[in-house]
Amino acid sequence: MNTINETNFQFPKQKSVYKGKVREVYNIDDEVLVMIASDRLSAFDVILPRQIPFKGQILNQIATKMMNDTVDVVPNWLVANPDENVAIGHLCEPFKVEMVIRGYMSGHAAREYKAGKRVLCGVEMAEGMKENDKFPEPIITPSTKADNGDHDEDITREEILSKGIVSEADYTVLENYTRALFKRGTEIAAKRGLILVDTKYEFGKTKDGKIVLIDEIHTPDSSRYFYADGYTERQEKGEKQKQLSKEFVRQWLIENGFQGKEGQQIPEMSDEKIIEISNRYIELYEQITGETFVKANTENVLARIEKNVTEFLTS
Repeated sequence: MNTINETNFQFPKQKSVYKGKVREVYNIDDEVLVMIASDRLSAFDVILPRQIPFKGQILNQIATKMMNDTVDVVPNWLVANPDENVAIGHLCEPFKVEMVIRGYMSGHAAREYKAGKRVLCGVEMAEGMKENDKFPEPIITPSTKADNGDHDEDITREEILSKGIVSEADYTVLENYTRALFKRGTEIAAKRGLILVDTKYEFGKTKDGKIVLIDEIHTPDSSRYFYADGYTERQEKGEKQKQLSKEFVRQWLIENGFQGKEGQQIPEMSDEKIIEISNRYIELYEQITGETFVKANTENVLARIEKNVTEFLTS
């Protein structure tokens, strides 16, 4: 199966291109951005050597559906989706923070808690909690947005304001939008028999000064989901939660001696492991959206994307 590792397009009126961990963003005439979701797989802020078939399509289509399902709550950057792997939206100046919100003590929060920490990004976590316990109220634990593949770093609200990374007025909007989106995402997940455990949102400012949601939303790469059925019983028994997220990739890497730390070797993924991960992503798509996943034609995937985007930009 053909996968998308990287793209090198030259679209009409293209001014620049930015290549992130999994997405490549083309600036068209300082007016719109063409965001292409590759099939690259990132974990612990490291891009893994092999790509996952249909991963980019899955993430792009989940993010598009969730953008459409939350636009009445928070405005977003999205204009069109001319291709299964592509989102086109308004040019925005991104805020240099990621707004992470956690309803449960899982993942990074649980790892920090196990290490003895009781304060995360300036937010206190109560004594006596178990991994995957629900917080009394969702907590916002922002991180700096890393450039050039560096690790994102935890940061407090106070540090963000004191360093002038975001103004207090804008940050208040980001907090309010983050809570509103998480509330809606929780409601959408509940209808699918899922619990939205934690997620991250990214925001930008349009040319006319409007703050909007950008990038992806409520995808398995940016979010963690538990199955609601059996959650309480599993917690009471101290069992692992059944979850839908990229955490299964992280756990496999940890079991094979890799957490993105200096000197660690990325374990080799077999063809069977690649197909397994692809199938897990398809399962994630269908469970999160409630729709059957339809695989796009990948016979000549780069030519397909170039044709569809060019036709949209010149129409």
